[in-house]
Amino acid sequence: MSEEQTTAEPSAREQALRTAVRDLERHVASLGWDGQVFVFALVRTAEALETTPELARELPEEAVRTAAVEPEHLTGIQQEGLPDSDTLEELLGQLAWPDSVDGAAVVVERMVVPPEAESGMPKEPAAAVEYLMNHPDRQDVRMATGVLRTGESWCALRSRSHDFDDAVAGSPDAVPGLVEALRATLA
Repeated sequence: MSEEQTTAEPSAREQALRTAVRDLERHVASLGWDGQVFVFALVRTAEALETTPELARELPEEAVRTAAVEPEHLTGIQQEGLPDSDTLEELLGQLAWPDSVDGAAVVVERMVVPPEAESGMPKEPAAAVEYLMNHPDRQDVRMATGVLRTGESWCALRSRSHDFDDAVAGSPDAVPGLVEALRATLA
């Protein structure tokens, strides 16, 4: 599956979001599998450098150079000290962003099975988890999803069984529920 699944040429803002989400997914991929949930604020790099010039010392030189010629370039700022929560939905429901944040992104791992696998799944939660963990068609997937206040979205998906940068798929709506949950954090 090709990362570029849309036929229209992306706008500068859409391209900046795609690049930011890909970069965040690659960053998290460099840490290995079985990781935590990562949440990022997305800010326009040029505007952030204008208001906080000392940020240039913390960013890669390439990001600073790119921001000088591409005003839509985005920087992801990893969020530390996230609120305690039992689920991703609960975590996202507790987040809100100041107006200075242009968007938000989350990187999370999930296990997926084909729909037919759920027909034989036990009802008891612990047994269901064990059933799914041991299912022969189980796939581990890392999903990186980003949204902007202006409405654009991008999702990048990497499967553990095809753990290569050139095998990462992408589209604006690959994970629609996650896209909507992230949009709600920006409202």
